[in-house]
Amino acid sequence: MADVIPTGQERATIVRRAVRVAVAAGAGFYPLLYGAGLPVMALYALFAPIAVGLLSPIPGSGRQRASVMVRALPPALALATLGTLLAVDTWAAVGGMLLVGFLLAFAAVGGPRPAGVGPGLQLFYILACFPPYAPDTLVQRLSGLTIGILLLTALELLLPDPPATPYRERIARALDEAARATVPGGVPPERLREAGARLRLSAVPPAERPAGAGRSDRALEQAGRAARRLLDQLATLAETSPTGTDPASAALLDRVSRLCTTSARFLRTGEDPPVPGALEAAMRDFQAERVRQASAAPGERPPAEVERRHSRVLALAESARMVEITTDIAVHGRPTEPAFPRRLFWYTDLSTPRLWARRVVGNATFRSVLFQNAVRTALGLAAARAVAGSLDLSHGFWVLLVVLTLGRTTAGATWQAVRQAVAGNAAGALVAGALLIGLGPHTDVYAALLAPVMLVAFSLGPLLGIAYAQGLFTLVVATAFAQIEPVTWRLSEARMIDVVTGSVIGLLCGLLAWPAGARREVHRAMADLLRTCAELVPGTTEALLSGAGSGAVTAVGGAQAAPQPWADGSRPPPGDTEARPSGHSGDPQPPAPQAAPEAGPDGSRPPPQPPSAGTEAPPPVLPGEGGSQVAPQTLPGVHKLRLAEAAYAQYRTEAPAEDTRTDWHAMLIAANHMLLGAHYLPRFGLRSPVDATDASAAWARTTARESVAEVDRIAALLTGGAPEPVRRRTAADDRPPTPLSVDLEVWLESLGQQLTRIDASLTPLPPPVTPSGRRTAPPG
Repeated sequence: MADVIPTGQERATIVRRAVRVAVAAGAGFYPLLYGAGLPVMALYALFAPIAVGLLSPIPGSGRQRASVMVRALPPALALATLGTLLAVDTWAAVGGMLLVGFLLAFAAVGGPRPAGVGPGLQLFYILACFPPYAPDTLVQRLSGLTIGILLLTALELLLPDPPATPYRERIARALDEAARATVPGGVPPERLREAGARLRLSAVPPAERPAGAGRSDRALEQAGRAARRLLDQLATLAETSPTGTDPASAALLDRVSRLCTTSARFLRTGEDPPVPGALEAAMRDFQAERVRQASAAPGERPPAEVERRHSRVLALAESARMVEITTDIAVHGRPTEPAFPRRLFWYTDLSTPRLWARRVVGNATFRSVLFQNAVRTALGLAAARAVAGSLDLSHGFWVLLVVLTLGRTTAGATWQAVRQAVAGNAAGALVAGALLIGLGPHTDVYAALLAPVMLVAFSLGPLLGIAYAQGLFTLVVATAFAQIEPVTWRLSEARMIDVVTGSVIGLLCGLLAWPAGARREVHRAMADLLRTCAELVPGTTEALLSGAGSGAVTAVGGAQAAPQPWADGSRPPPGDTEARPSGHSGDPQPPAPQAAPEAGPDGSRPPPQPPSAGTEAPPPVLPGEGGSQVAPQTLPGVHKLRLAEAAYAQYRTEAPAEDTRTDWHAMLIAANHMLLGAHYLPRFGLRSPVDATDASAAWARTTARESVAEVDRIAALLTGGAPEPVRRRTAADDRPPTPLSVDLEVWLESLGQQLTRIDASLTPLPPPVTPSGRRTAPPG
C-alpha cells in the first residue's frame, strides 16, 4: 500500500501520463511488429516512450516536456549508437557505462529538466549495450527510438497537463498582496505570511523553480526571498502598530504600494518598469524627516512607538527596494541601474557562460551533492553492467534498470525502495509465470492484453506505490516479450533474479557512497551560515549602543552628524555630505565591531565585552566603489551565504526528504537580515535619546546574546545535536519605554521572530491520518 495518498490533481496527472505513454508505446509497437515485421524496431518504439515518459520525471507542462524530448532525441540516438558499438565486449560496455552514467547524472547541475531527462537517456545506452552484438540492427534501433519519442512528443501536445503557475507569477501575486497590505487593515497578517510561504521552493513544482545558473534565475530566487521578507514585515507592522498612521509613514507606504503594483505588472508583461530611483528618493526624504524629528529637543521628539513604526516602515521599504532591483535583473537579464549592495548581486557582472562555468566547476568537488550523486550512479551502473555481463544474466539490462530506478540519495530511502520492489516483483513474477504457462504461445492473446496491462500498470503503479509498480511492470514485460520471441515461465524467473541482483548492487552503493545524501550538506551549510552571521549581532549592537559611527543622531546633545553614503550604495538625504571613498589619502580605516566570542562546549557563548573607556566602536561598513563596500567583517557571512544558496539549490533538485517542513528559505532570509543590519545600522540607525536608561542598554545586549544562543541552538539541531531550548529573559512586552536605539530594537525583535519560526519548522508535526490509517500527501 502506498505510504502517501496522492491528491486529486496528482491522480489526474498520473492517469494522463499513463494514457500518453501507453498510447505512444502501442502506436509504435503494434504496426512495426505485426505490420512491418520488424521486432527490433518495434521493441525500441515500445521502450522509448516508457523510458522518456514514465521512467524519466521530466517536469513542466506538456509543451515544456515536448520541447525537452525533442532536444533529447539527438543525444538519445548518439547513446544508442554508442551502446550498440560497445556491446562487442563486456568491459568496453562497462567503461562506457561509467562515463555515460557520470555525465548524465552530473547534468543535473543544469536544473530540473536535464536532471529529469537523464534517466531516460541512460536507459537508451543500457538497452543497446547488452548482447547480442548486432551493429547491423543499428538503423532499426535508431528508427524505433525516433518513432517512439516523436509519438510521445505529439501526445504531450495533444493531451497536456495543466500548466503550473510560473515562479514569476507567484512573485507577482505576492507583490499584489503586499500592495494591498500597505493600507491599514488591507490584508490580514496570517494571509500575508501564507502568501510568503508559497514562495518557498519546496512549494513550487520543479519545472518552475528558478534553479538555473543565469542571471535571471538567480535574480528570481532573490526576488522571492525579498518579497517574502516584505510580506512578513508588513504582517508584523499590522500586528504591532496602531491602525492610525502618520503622514510620513503613509507617504512612504504609498510609494511602496505603487512599486509593488508596478513590479508585479512588470514581471507579468515585461513592460512599464518602476520609475528608477523613485522609491529611493522617498526613502531619503523619509530618513531626513526621521533625522529632523530625532534631533529635536527632548520634549518635541516623537514617542517611542512612533519611532518604532518609522523604523519598521523604513526597513520594509528597503525590502521593497531589493524587490525592485531583483525584478529588474530578472526581466532584463542584467540591472539597468547600479545594484547595491554589490556583493549580494555579484553575478550581475558575469556573463552567462562564466556563470555556468562557475556552477560546473563549483560542483566538481566531493562536497557537492550533485557530484556525489553522479559518482554513486555511475559506480552502481558500471558495477551492475559488469556483474550482468560476467554472469551472463538473461535480459541483464533489467539489473541496470533496477539500479537506476530504485537508487535513492540516502541509504535508508534505498532500502525502503528495494524492500518493496523485491516483494512486488516476487508477486508479479508469480502472476506472469502463471500467465505464460496458461496461455502458452498464443501471441494474439498477449497482443490483446498488452495495451490494457500497460494502461493499468502505468496508472496504478505510481498511485499504489513501488511494490505495485514493480509487480505490474513485470506483467508488462512478460506480455511484450511473449510477442517478440517464444518465452516460458523462466522469463519471470530471469526477471526476479535480475531485480534481486540490481537491488543488492544499488543498496551496496547507497551504503558505501555518501549514505546521507544532500540532507547532511544542506544542514551543514545552513548551520555554518547562521553561526557566521550571528557573530555580527553583538558587534552591531555595541556599535549602536556606544553611539559611535556616523549615525544620524549622536548619543548626547542630539547634534546631527554628517552621514556617509548609505550601506546599499544610494546617496544620503539631501543636504548631507558624502564621505570620501576608502583608500584615499587621509581616509580612516576603522577596526571591526565586536564579534561574538566562540561558543563554549555546551553551545553557549560568553557575553560580549563593551568597548574600553574612551574608545568608539566604528561602523562595520566602509564607503567604497559605487558608494558601498562590505567591511571585511561581513565578508565571511556573504561567502557563507553563497555556499548555502548553492547547497539549497542542490537540495531542491532531489526528491523531497523526510524534513520537508524545515524552512530553509527562512534561514536564508534571516541571514540576509543579519547581514543587511550589519551594513546599515551602525551608520544610519538612530542613536539614543537623552532620556534613555541603562535598562535599555541591558535589554538590547541581553536580546543580542539570546539571539546568538538561539542561532547556536538551531545550528546544533541542524547538525544532529539535541540542545536545550533557549531561556529568554527578554520579550517585546518587557522592553524599556525609551530604547537606546529604536532601529536596533526593531532589528533584534524581527530577528527573534524569524528565529522562532525557523526553530518551530525544525520540529516535524505528525502527518494527518485518514480513517484507513494512511497518511495524506503534504501540501505543495
